[in-house]
Amino acid sequence: MSKSCATVLVFIVLVLGGCATLPTDFQRLESHAFSDTGNTTFGKSVSARAVAHPGKSGFHLLGNGLDAFVARALLAHYAERSMDVQYYLYHDDLVGRLFTDQLLKAADRGVRVRLLVDDMDLGGRDLGAAVMDSHPNLEVRIFNPFSRNVGRLSQFVTRMGSVTRRMHNKSFTVDNQVAIFGGRNIGNEYFDADPDLAFADLDVIVIGPVVEEVSTAFDQYWNSELAYPATVLKGKPPTPEAIREMRQQLDDYVAKQSDSPYLQALRNSNLANKIRESRVSYDWGDAEVVYDHPEKILHDTDKTEYHLGPQLSPYFDGVQEELIIFSPYFVPGKSGTKALIQLAERGVNVRILTNSLASNDVGIVHSGYSKYRKALLRGGVELYEMNKKLTRAQRKEKKGPGGSSTASLHAKSFVFDRKQVFIGSLNLDPRAVIHNTEIGVVMKSAEIGHAMGTGFDQIIQEMAFRLEMVKNANGSEKILWHGQVDGEEKIFDVDPYTGFWQRFGIGFMRLLPIESQL
Repeated sequence: MSKSCATVLVFIVLVLGGCATLPTDFQRLESHAFSDTGNTTFGKSVSARAVAHPGKSGFHLLGNGLDAFVARALLAHYAERSMDVQYYLYHDDLVGRLFTDQLLKAADRGVRVRLLVDDMDLGGRDLGAAVMDSHPNLEVRIFNPFSRNVGRLSQFVTRMGSVTRRMHNKSFTVDNQVAIFGGRNIGNEYFDADPDLAFADLDVIVIGPVVEEVSTAFDQYWNSELAYPATVLKGKPPTPEAIREMRQQLDDYVAKQSDSPYLQALRNSNLANKIRESRVSYDWGDAEVVYDHPEKILHDTDKTEYHLGPQLSPYFDGVQEELIIFSPYFVPGKSGTKALIQLAERGVNVRILTNSLASNDVGIVHSGYSKYRKALLRGGVELYEMNKKLTRAQRKEKKGPGGSSTASLHAKSFVFDRKQVFIGSLNLDPRAVIHNTEIGVVMKSAEIGHAMGTGFDQIIQEMAFRLEMVKNANGSEKILWHGQVDGEEKIFDVDPYTGFWQRFGIGFMRLLPIESQL
């Protein structure tokens, strides 16, 4: 391409991007979570359970993808008053359509459904969102939307710092009595429905006083000036014919899936029967919901009063013996690396599980992480990287009908001294900490902490490579990866399961000034 052509192209992008606008002439009606839901089925069940645990909240971990979807589907099925649903990604795939079907059926029963979705995953799907929004009991709002009169790609250039900051939150609340937090978005890969990829992810069902904190956070986002009604973005309401056609298409699709292996696997879930019979077991303790305020996206990144970080800092600062970090996208930066090394120097056993280059579904993030590996290892921090290849036993444990053979870490959790546990949407990288909005819950439960810590001890050797720093004959430092391949111990001297050009590309990206955006 000639220099003149390139100049013209850049000019066109800037001009078009400068034309990007959002609707202003509409009414955004405020609404809030229902507070009078104690007489619902879930309300009565929670009250009965809470008698023995006054003032405490209950927690049930969801590590299995099938169970995680079953929990959402059945909570939706038994909802009576309200459902508040907030997600970053919402795919138009098997899981996405099954989930949509549950939301619509709840709305058909008279349940008020509020669905808040970030716009990152919704390109070209305004009609479907508007059709859902047309239901009298279902409202759909899109958070921080792209302009509809200009292409998205140009807006990444002209609206840098605006559309590049996203709502990464994930929460699901029913009748203001039960909620689910965690790392999962709505899509096949998060719920063991993808035959090619198995995300190792984690959610938690919570009941008790902490649920009201979830609802308070949701209301802030729902009523934010950044939340636009789906029909407003579409420009006009869908026609009755379009509504009937899309609903019929969804009904037909779901009906065809009724005998599919995935639906059969969902029906056979042990958790399904436990939810139906109110036999789900909970660990109890105090809890705190921590979250970025939606205003974070509207202000400069140094306005930390809107950030989740200061809410979590006391838990990191208070660690005495052990800190376990699960962060699929891990870019600690200079300050984070220094802080983790300081913890290790004062006797804290710092153990970090993140993705390997091969298992990372966002490879560019690895360029921001890999430059800090040697410093962390040198400072006494334990590093583990996900083994992308599942063993036969691990594939069976996943229970998914596709038997996914490739694994990727997606859980975001921090375990403090095996006494307090954070589970939520937060990665330890600049994008999460500085740019996007996040949410999670800190559970003050030795039972949950012990379960997480023991689980880490038991499975880490099978699911991840342990990194070791060694010195070559010439005194230079080198990293070795220790892990299991087909049940046998093996040592790699380069990033496992990667080729030269893949490693070269990551090495090149390490030279670029992009860390703050990772």
